[in-house]
Amino acid sequence: MSGSVKKRDNGKWRARYRDAGGREHARHFARKVDAQRWLDEVTTSVVTGQYVDPKAGSVTFKAYAEQWRLAQVHRPSSQAHVETMLRRHAYPTLGERPLSSILPSEIQAWVKRLSVGGADRKPLAPSTVSVVHSIVSSVMKAAVKDRRLVANPCEGTRLPKTAKRKVVPPTTEQVEQLRAALPDRLRALVIFSAGTGMRPAEVRGLTLDRLNMLRREVVVDRQLVSVVKGQPVFGPPKTAASERTIPLPQAVVDAVAAHLAAYPANADGLVFTLEGGEPISRQAMGHLWRPLAAAVGLPDRSGPHALRHYYASLLIRYGESVKTVQARLGHASAAETLDTYSHLWPDSDDRTREAIDSVLGAPADSSRTAADS
Repeated sequence: MSGSVKKRDNGKWRARYRDAGGREHARHFARKVDAQRWLDEVTTSVVTGQYVDPKAGSVTFKAYAEQWRLAQVHRPSSQAHVETMLRRHAYPTLGERPLSSILPSEIQAWVKRLSVGGADRKPLAPSTVSVVHSIVSSVMKAAVKDRRLVANPCEGTRLPKTAKRKVVPPTTEQVEQLRAALPDRLRALVIFSAGTGMRPAEVRGLTLDRLNMLRREVVVDRQLVSVVKGQPVFGPPKTAASERTIPLPQAVVDAVAAHLAAYPANADGLVFTLEGGEPISRQAMGHLWRPLAAAVGLPDRSGPHALRHYYASLLIRYGESVKTVQARLGHASAAETLDTYSHLWPDSDDRTREAIDSVLGAPADSSRTAADS
């Protein structure tokens, strides 16, 4: 990089340099010392590998974010989620802004607006704000790596605290009420979901070839990602650990058999469909589910996922181990299972008291030790 500082006819000092691509950059200063300092800083950034072309950040956030999004190796469901989050919550505020013009203070103000809402939009849940911010931050990190930004303006943002809510599974009575309230062709879906613990997208994507009624088991190796022009779009399950084989209780086998006799699988082999044999999209299921969930008294924002919690609560109630519950649900680790459902396991206080009392409460015998007991 070559550079120089010269005095102009108007008394200003002009600092200029040419970058590695031959493009000239210049700034004017009232004092020579300021011009030289700026040129030295640019030189140092080039030597240390931190140089960023001042014009590189002129691309808009939306243009760069779309380029970034399309280059990511995401599952189809994740791709759709990222696109939705950016389009709904980031582009309206940041989309047309040049990358280099977005300041940390503006990111903080944007996060606050998402959190408190306004006249034209409802506030987002803290967890949703955190997700949207993390996506935008990932875009900015990529821009830093691409030498379009010097620093990520999302670093240091104060996010709203996410309150950890304990899972409250529906009662058996509520499950029965939901089943009875749904259309006839979807009632078996409730029994199947509550009896297998499969994720809603896994259930909606269930096809005949994944069912083995004789062995009473179901193979989970994909899910329904979306419905495009009435056709199902399948994708891999949520994680590698989500691929599993689940034993089917007889009650579930009977319910599915009766369902298929009344509503045969469609041409794609889908077991559960809408009228006319169309796949059940997430939106369609939510439209049917939400008013019924509210009517039977389920907590706010309880989607069909509540039936998965019901299944987990039954396994725990009847003494299944953490590893078994993890395997049935397709969790990536036992820690994930415990983090979600630890409060549902029987309280260990009484067992702790009994264990200690069995030793310390026994008649004194100096020759016995806790190990001997």
